[in-house]
Amino acid sequence: MNPLLILDYAGVAVFAATGALAASRKQLDIIGFLFFAGVTGTGGGTLRDLVLGLPVFWVVNPTYVAVCAAVGGLVYFTAHLVESRYRLLLWLDAVGLSAYGVLGAAVGLAASGSPIVALVTGVLTATFGGIIRDLLAGEPSVLLRPEIYVSAALTGAAVFTGADLAGLTLAPASLMAFAAAFLVRGGALRFGWTVPRYKPRPGRRPEDIP
Repeated sequence: MNPLLILDYAGVAVFAATGALAASRKQLDIIGFLFFAGVTGTGGGTLRDLVLGLPVFWVVNPTYVAVCAAVGGLVYFTAHLVESRYRLLLWLDAVGLSAYGVLGAAVGLAASGSPIVALVTGVLTATFGGIIRDLLAGEPSVLLRPEIYVSAALTGAAVFTGADLAGLTLAPASLMAFAAAFLVRGGALRFGWTVPRYKPRPGRRPEDIP
């Protein structure tokens, strides 16, 4: 099977699971689970296709919606078995982020031929579903967590784009990029890796401004 197709379905399914887990934390009914799973699973890819002017992937192939629904239903009946649903959500989000960062870069590169566009679509595809999930659930956005997040998606997109430009075939380029993104995000979750943050400085008093 095409490695990108595997990443596509994996990204949709894993992000759908994180959406359903968010619904479980809010104690929603099964319709809420299905809604959160669908929106989270398809959100990033939808934004990517709209930006690139492509047919929206789940409209072309409704199987993706069925995958989201199946995952949402499964989580509805099994979420209570998980000891720490938020921790599982974060690790599944890391898998989805890694898969979708690579896929988004591949689609962007194929559609535009531009490495810069590939990096942007990789990041958008990987992060937008999680942003929507947290916004709808009223949870602190994963973007605001102290450890690395967007940089992990950018790493995966950059590794794939670089490997493609270097002439690597699809399978090794995808595997390398996925591993790189997951290593960065997984390391951030496990060891608290961060990038330097902005530190505010005291502003000047009005009378000191010439």
